[in-house]
Amino acid sequence: MKKILYSLLLLVLALAYTSCENYETYADKKEAERDAINDFIAREGIQVISEQQFVAQDSTTDLSKNQYVYFDRNGVYMQIVRKGVGEKLAENKSTNILCRFVEKNIQLDSIILRNDIQAWLTYNGNTYDTSLFVDKMSVVRTGNTITASFVRERSMMYMYHGSASVPAGWLVPLNYVKIGRPDAAVAGDQEIAKVHLIVPHSQGTSDASASVYPCYYEITYQISR
Repeated sequence: MKKILYSLLLLVLALAYTSCENYETYADKKEAERDAINDFIAREGIQVISEQQFVAQDSTTDLSKNQYVYFDRNGVYMQIVRKGVGEKLAENKSTNILCRFVEKNIQLDSIILRNDIQAWLTYNGNTYDTSLFVDKMSVVRTGNTITASFVRERSMMYMYHGSASVPAGWLVPLNYVKIGRPDAAVAGDQEIAKVHLIVPHSQGTSDASASVYPCYYEITYQISR
């Protein structure tokens, strides 16, 4: 009997040890996220610059050097591909902005969602061609604080992630780019604003926050008529 009890005790201890070994803490997940971001930066040949250098460069990133500015306060990395046409986001005024984007899980090296080309999303039993949707968000700027929400019937992000909240990382560029739209009557560069972002879970979607994974985004911003 003692031998049986002893064997059972050893089995319980072994199972408990295995359970502890397999349990991943929040700190473990954050470390895995940091490693994934660092690996992505190295693999893509990204040159990270400080906010001070970014400001000294007139709030631009040198594309020829594949520069991204790192923001200490939120952990977001940003590359401005185009500052765009139009004006900076107006203060104390609600502005509707249209976005096309690619969302990629950096850890899994896989695309989650996109509306920049034809792709398909099944939602509530219906299948949608995501390229037919230009995500629309309502944005308000108060000083340097920007809040925004997706317009539900006009947002793949809302349909997929189930939240009207715009990821905080998406709003970082709105302090630096212009929000407008091409005007055929005006000569010269008429391209809308475009950025690349590396967004940690704390600044990402509700899904990213819950599962602790970082995302890479390509996003264009254009004012809605």
